[in-house]
Amino acid sequence: MVLDFFDKVGTGVLKGVDTTGDFAVLAGRTFVAIFARPFDGKNLLRQFQAVGVNSLPVVLLTSLAVSMVFAVQLAFGFKQFQAEGLASQVEGLAVMRELAPVITGLMLAGRVGSAMAAELGTMQVTEQIDALECLATDPIHYLFVPRLLASMLMVPLLTLISVYIGFWGGYLILVGVEGQSAVVFSSEFYKLLAFRDLRIALYKALVFGMIIALVGCWKGYRTQGGAEGVGNAPTSSVVTSSLWILVSDFFLTKLLLV
Repeated sequence: MVLDFFDKVGTGVLKGVDTTGDFAVLAGRTFVAIFARPFDGKNLLRQFQAVGVNSLPVVLLTSLAVSMVFAVQLAFGFKQFQAEGLASQVEGLAVMRELAPVITGLMLAGRVGSAMAAELGTMQVTEQIDALECLATDPIHYLFVPRLLASMLMVPLLTLISVYIGFWGGYLILVGVEGQSAVVFSSEFYKLLAFRDLRIALYKALVFGMIIALVGCWKGYRTQGGAEGVGNAPTSSVVTSSLWILVSDFFLTKLLLV
Protein backbone atom coordinates (compact mmCIF):
# COMPACT_ATOMS: atom_id res chain seq x y z
CA MET A 1 0.00 0.00 0.00
CA VAL A 2 2.75 2.44 1.00
CA LEU A 3 4.90 1.38 -1.96
CA ASP A 4 2.00 1.95 -4.34
CA PHE A 5 1.55 5.45 -2.95
CA PHE A 6 5.22 6.37 -3.42
CA ASP A 7 5.18 4.75 -6.85
CA LYS A 8 2.30 6.98 -7.94
CA VAL A 9 3.91 10.06 -6.42
CA GLY A 10 7.22 9.31 -8.10
CA THR A 11 5.56 8.65 -11.43
CA GLY A 12 3.68 11.95 -11.19
CA VAL A 13 6.85 13.89 -10.32
CA LEU A 14 8.81 12.32 -13.17
CA LYS A 15 5.99 13.03 -15.59
CA GLY A 16 5.81 16.64 -14.44
CA VAL A 17 9.56 17.11 -14.82
CA ASP A 18 9.47 15.50 -18.28
CA THR A 19 6.58 17.72 -19.39
CA THR A 20 8.23 20.87 -18.06
CA GLY A 21 11.51 19.99 -19.76
CA ASP A 22 9.77 19.28 -23.05
CA PHE A 23 8.01 22.65 -22.97
CA ALA A 24 11.23 24.46 -22.02
CA VAL A 25 13.13 22.88 -24.91
CA LEU A 26 10.45 23.77 -27.46
CA ALA A 27 10.19 27.31 -26.07
CA GLY A 28 13.97 27.71 -26.29
CA ARG A 29 14.02 26.43 -29.87
CA THR A 30 11.25 28.86 -30.74
CA PHE A 31 13.10 31.91 -29.41
CA VAL A 32 16.26 30.83 -31.23
CA ALA A 33 14.30 30.29 -34.46
CA ILE A 34 13.06 33.90 -34.37
CA PHE A 35 16.44 34.99 -35.77
CA ALA A 36 16.62 32.25 -38.41
CA ARG A 37 16.05 32.86 -42.11
CA PRO A 38 14.09 32.83 -44.37
CA PHE A 39 11.46 35.03 -42.77
CA ASP A 40 7.87 34.33 -43.85
CA GLY A 41 6.20 37.75 -43.84
CA LYS A 42 2.91 36.56 -45.32
CA ASN A 43 2.50 33.92 -42.64
CA LEU A 44 3.21 36.53 -39.97
CA LEU A 45 0.59 38.90 -41.39
CA ARG A 46 -1.97 36.09 -41.36
CA GLN A 47 -1.24 35.52 -37.69
CA PHE A 48 -1.57 39.26 -36.99
CA GLN A 49 -5.08 39.05 -38.39
CA ALA A 50 -5.94 35.83 -36.57
CA VAL A 51 -4.58 36.94 -33.20
CA GLY A 52 -5.30 40.66 -33.29
CA VAL A 53 -7.94 41.80 -35.77
CA ASN A 54 -10.25 38.82 -35.40
CA SER A 55 -10.02 38.99 -31.59
CA LEU A 56 -10.99 42.65 -31.41
CA PRO A 57 -14.79 42.16 -30.98
CA VAL A 58 -14.49 39.74 -28.06
CA VAL A 59 -11.90 41.94 -26.33
CA LEU A 60 -14.10 45.02 -26.75
CA LEU A 61 -17.21 43.32 -25.36
CA THR A 62 -15.51 41.64 -22.41
CA SER A 63 -13.54 44.75 -21.46
CA LEU A 64 -16.67 46.88 -21.54
CA ALA A 65 -18.71 44.38 -19.55
CA VAL A 66 -16.07 43.75 -16.88
CA SER A 67 -15.27 47.44 -16.39
CA MET A 68 -18.99 48.23 -16.03
CA VAL A 69 -19.49 45.47 -13.47
CA PHE A 70 -16.43 46.63 -11.53
CA ALA A 71 -17.71 50.23 -11.58
CA VAL A 72 -21.07 49.08 -10.20
CA GLN A 73 -19.34 47.28 -7.34
CA LEU A 74 -17.10 50.27 -6.60
CA ALA A 75 -20.01 52.70 -6.62
CA PHE A 76 -21.96 50.50 -4.22
CA GLY A 77 -18.98 49.98 -1.91
CA PHE A 78 -17.85 53.60 -1.67
CA LYS A 79 -21.40 54.81 -1.11
CA GLN A 80 -21.29 53.08 2.25
CA PHE A 81 -18.53 55.51 3.30
CA GLN A 82 -19.78 58.58 1.41
CA ALA A 83 -16.61 58.43 -0.72
CA GLU A 84 -18.11 58.07 -4.19
CA GLY A 85 -15.39 60.28 -5.67
CA LEU A 86 -12.78 57.59 -5.03
CA ALA A 87 -14.57 55.09 -7.26
CA SER A 88 -13.21 56.57 -10.50
CA GLN A 89 -9.66 56.61 -9.12
CA VAL A 90 -9.78 52.96 -8.12
CA GLU A 91 -11.48 52.09 -11.41
CA GLY A 92 -8.62 53.65 -13.37
CA LEU A 93 -5.95 51.89 -11.34
CA ALA A 94 -7.66 48.51 -11.53
CA VAL A 95 -8.38 48.72 -15.26
CA MET A 96 -4.84 49.74 -16.13
CA ARG A 97 -2.91 47.36 -13.89
CA GLU A 98 -5.10 44.26 -13.73
CA LEU A 99 -8.39 44.12 -15.60
CA ALA A 100 -7.16 45.11 -19.06
CA PRO A 101 -4.13 42.78 -19.33
CA VAL A 102 -5.66 39.83 -17.47
CA ILE A 103 -9.05 39.87 -19.20
CA THR A 104 -7.37 40.31 -22.59
CA GLY A 105 -4.99 37.46 -21.85
CA LEU A 106 -7.72 35.09 -20.69
CA MET A 107 -9.96 35.87 -23.66
CA LEU A 108 -7.14 35.28 -26.11
CA ALA A 109 -6.13 32.10 -24.32
CA GLY A 110 -9.65 30.81 -24.98
CA ARG A 111 -9.96 32.08 -28.51
CA VAL A 112 -6.45 32.15 -29.99
CA GLY A 113 -4.60 29.57 -27.90
CA SER A 114 -7.24 26.92 -28.49
CA ALA A 115 -7.23 27.64 -32.23
CA MET A 116 -3.45 27.23 -32.36
CA ALA A 117 -3.62 23.94 -30.49
CA ALA A 118 -6.42 22.61 -32.72
CA GLU A 119 -4.70 23.67 -35.94
CA LEU A 120 -1.29 22.25 -35.07
CA GLY A 121 -2.89 19.18 -33.53
CA THR A 122 -4.71 18.47 -36.77
CA MET A 123 -1.50 18.94 -38.72
CA GLN A 124 0.28 16.55 -36.36
CA VAL A 125 -2.21 13.68 -36.54
CA THR A 126 -2.57 14.03 -40.33
CA GLU A 127 1.25 13.95 -40.65
CA GLN A 128 1.46 17.38 -42.26
CA ILE A 129 4.21 18.33 -39.81
CA ASP A 130 6.16 15.22 -40.85
CA ALA A 131 5.73 16.37 -44.44
CA LEU A 132 7.26 19.75 -43.56
CA GLU A 133 10.29 18.01 -42.08
CA CYS A 134 10.62 15.86 -45.21
CA LEU A 135 10.72 19.10 -47.23
CA ALA A 136 13.61 20.34 -45.03
CA THR A 137 11.35 22.92 -43.36
CA ASP A 138 11.77 23.40 -39.62
CA PRO A 139 8.22 23.19 -38.18
CA ILE A 140 9.27 25.25 -35.16
CA HIS A 141 10.41 28.11 -37.39
CA TYR A 142 7.47 27.81 -39.79
CA LEU A 143 4.64 27.22 -37.29
CA PHE A 144 5.72 28.50 -33.88
CA VAL A 145 7.61 31.71 -34.67
CA PRO A 146 4.86 33.63 -36.55
CA ARG A 147 2.31 32.79 -33.87
CA LEU A 148 4.68 33.80 -31.09
CA LEU A 149 5.62 37.12 -32.71
CA ALA A 150 1.98 37.92 -33.49
CA SER A 151 0.92 37.21 -29.91
CA MET A 152 3.80 39.21 -28.43
CA LEU A 153 2.79 42.24 -30.48
CA MET A 154 -1.00 42.00 -30.64
CA VAL A 155 -1.75 41.15 -26.99
CA PRO A 156 -0.17 44.42 -25.74
CA LEU A 157 -1.97 46.38 -28.47
CA LEU A 158 -5.29 44.78 -27.54
CA THR A 159 -4.53 45.56 -23.90
CA LEU A 160 -4.20 49.25 -24.76
CA ILE A 161 -7.57 49.10 -26.50
CA SER A 162 -8.99 47.32 -23.47
CA VAL A 163 -7.79 50.16 -21.21
CA TYR A 164 -9.53 52.68 -23.44
CA ILE A 165 -12.76 50.65 -23.45
CA GLY A 166 -12.46 50.21 -19.68
CA PHE A 167 -12.50 54.00 -19.31
CA TRP A 168 -15.80 54.19 -21.17
CA GLY A 169 -17.24 51.27 -19.24
CA GLY A 170 -16.60 53.12 -15.99
CA TYR A 171 -17.88 56.33 -17.56
CA LEU A 172 -21.22 54.75 -18.52
CA ILE A 173 -21.85 53.58 -14.97
CA LEU A 174 -20.33 56.28 -12.78
CA VAL A 175 -21.42 59.22 -14.97
CA GLY A 176 -24.42 57.87 -16.84
CA VAL A 177 -25.99 55.92 -13.98
CA GLU A 178 -24.53 57.25 -10.73
CA GLY A 179 -24.61 60.89 -11.83
CA GLN A 180 -20.96 61.74 -11.27
CA SER A 181 -19.63 64.75 -13.17
CA ALA A 182 -18.03 63.82 -16.51
CA VAL A 183 -15.21 66.30 -15.92
CA VAL A 184 -14.55 64.94 -12.44
CA PHE A 185 -14.59 61.34 -13.66
CA SER A 186 -12.18 62.08 -16.52
CA SER A 187 -9.68 63.78 -14.23
CA GLU A 188 -10.04 61.34 -11.33
CA PHE A 189 -9.77 58.23 -13.55
CA TYR A 190 -6.14 59.08 -14.35
CA LYS A 191 -5.28 60.74 -11.03
CA LEU A 192 -3.49 57.76 -9.50
CA LEU A 193 -2.00 56.55 -12.79
CA ALA A 194 1.53 57.12 -14.01
CA PHE A 195 3.63 55.89 -16.92
CA ARG A 196 4.81 53.12 -14.62
CA ASP A 197 1.29 51.66 -14.56
CA LEU A 198 1.12 51.59 -18.35
CA ARG A 199 4.51 49.90 -18.43
CA ILE A 200 3.30 47.27 -15.96
CA ALA A 201 0.22 46.56 -18.11
CA LEU A 202 2.31 46.18 -21.27
CA TYR A 203 4.90 43.95 -19.60
CA LYS A 204 2.14 41.69 -18.35
CA ALA A 205 0.49 41.60 -21.77
CA LEU A 206 3.80 40.70 -23.41
CA VAL A 207 4.32 37.77 -21.04
CA PHE A 208 0.72 36.66 -21.44
CA GLY A 209 1.11 36.73 -25.23
CA MET A 210 4.17 34.49 -25.00
CA ILE A 211 2.32 32.07 -22.73
CA ILE A 212 -0.69 31.88 -25.05
CA ALA A 213 1.35 31.22 -28.18
CA LEU A 214 3.90 28.83 -26.70
CA VAL A 215 1.37 26.73 -24.78
CA GLY A 216 -1.07 26.60 -27.70
CA CYS A 217 1.63 25.56 -30.18
CA TRP A 218 3.19 23.11 -27.73
CA LYS A 219 -0.10 21.36 -26.98
CA GLY A 220 -0.87 21.10 -30.69
CA TYR A 221 2.61 19.94 -31.61
CA ARG A 222 2.52 17.13 -29.05
CA THR A 223 -0.99 15.94 -29.97
CA GLN A 224 -1.46 12.19 -30.18
CA GLY A 225 -4.39 9.83 -30.49
CA GLY A 226 -6.17 10.96 -33.65
CA ALA A 227 -9.44 12.83 -33.43
CA GLU A 228 -9.69 12.40 -29.65
CA GLY A 229 -6.26 13.95 -29.21
CA VAL A 230 -7.18 16.88 -31.45
CA GLY A 231 -10.26 17.44 -29.32
CA ASN A 232 -8.31 17.35 -26.06
CA ALA A 233 -5.49 19.64 -27.20
CA PRO A 234 -7.50 22.91 -27.26
CA THR A 235 -9.08 22.18 -23.87
CA SER A 236 -5.71 21.42 -22.32
CA SER A 237 -4.23 24.53 -23.94
CA VAL A 238 -6.92 26.84 -22.55
CA VAL A 239 -6.71 25.41 -19.03
CA THR A 240 -2.91 25.48 -18.94
CA SER A 241 -2.62 28.97 -20.46
CA SER A 242 -5.26 30.43 -18.16
CA LEU A 243 -3.61 28.92 -15.09
CA TRP A 244 -0.17 30.17 -16.07
CA ILE A 245 -1.54 33.63 -16.88
CA LEU A 246 -3.10 33.95 -13.42
CA VAL A 247 -0.03 32.60 -11.64
CA SER A 248 2.38 34.76 -13.64
CA ASP A 249 0.15 37.79 -13.03
CA PHE A 250 0.74 37.44 -9.30
CA PHE A 251 4.50 37.16 -9.63
CA LEU A 252 4.71 39.96 -12.21
CA THR A 253 2.67 42.22 -9.95
CA LYS A 254 4.96 41.54 -7.01
CA LEU A 255 8.06 41.98 -9.15
CA LEU A 256 7.04 45.11 -11.07
CA LEU A 257 5.62 46.96 -8.06
CA VAL A 258 8.84 46.67 -6.08
